Amino acid sequence: MFFAPRSLDFERDGQAWPNRDASRFVRAAGLDWHVQMMGDATKPAFVLLHGTGSATHSWRGLVPLLAPHFRLVALDLPGHGFTQRPPQSLLELPGMAAGVCQLLQEMGVDPVLVAGHSAGAAVMIRMALDCRIHPKGLVSLNGALMPYGGEAAKVLSPLAKLLFLNPLMPRLFAWRASERAAVERLIRNTGSTIDAEGVEHYRTLVASPDHVAAALGMMASWDLQPLARDMHMLDVPLLLVANTGDKAIKSEDAFKVRAMAPTAKVEIMRGHGHLSHEEVPEAVAEIVLKFARDVGAITEAADQPAG
Repeated sequence: MFFAPRSLDFERDGQAWPNRDASRFVRAAGLDWHVQMMGDATKPAFVLLHGTGSATHSWRGLVPLLAPHFRLVALDLPGHGFTQRPPQSLLELPGMAAGVCQLLQEMGVDPVLVAGHSAGAAVMIRMALDCRIHPKGLVSLNGALMPYGGEAAKVLSPLAKLLFLNPLMPRLFAWRASERAAVERLIRNTGSTIDAEGVEHYRTLVASPDHVAAALGMMASWDLQPLARDMHMLDVPLLLVANTGDKAIKSEDAFKVRAMAPTAKVEIMRGHGHLSHEEVPEAVAEIVLKFARDVGAITEAADQPAG
């Protein structure tokens, strides 16, 4: 029987979504955004930005570890998860960064820290470079920050663009990728192994043509050359967390970024892949909290759970 993929609906597809009780929908930049607000409301705000093809579910392991210290704000990027599919301009890096800034402004959120995984790290840094946020620190988790080079640049972006422009391709990909074995293969190719719950959430996402189209649109339209060019202007402390087992982003890229960004330092994790924040959230939380204390985002006196 032919499987007919359908767009995600929160009431139907979000019944088992992690931290569902913290979810809300906020209108900003012409979109309805899926946002989750968790943790101690009296503590400083910490914004979490997922990577291409992911969504808020990817923070499910980190949230309980960070919640005593922060008011956590996680969101689905444009077209991803349960956030509305955007026009093409909001899938490009400057437009997406501007859109997230408008969302935070609409919500009255002024983050003391921002963490971005993979492409989410590029959004985060673009936001800081454009002077729309002024946090005490930025955390890049396996950040996709270096422009593609060599033959890869000649193949990957044009291929993604070709798939994105064909209206049938997202539906076909969603149909094929919705099989559990295909999802497990996609995750394995990142160098990571995650639990069955995580696999099922990714399966929910890739079964949505809109989600797939947004991921392809990001891959097709992003130009990281301007980000690399502007990195020397970054004046916010930047922690580059990289994993030696990451098959999507080489851990050596973190050192290349450090050479461009005067405020950056590198933390290498060993034995984990691109989704290390899902694999070993305890280890990632320890690194993040140490950095938060180092930059003054939290203090020992104030860094205690309420009550």
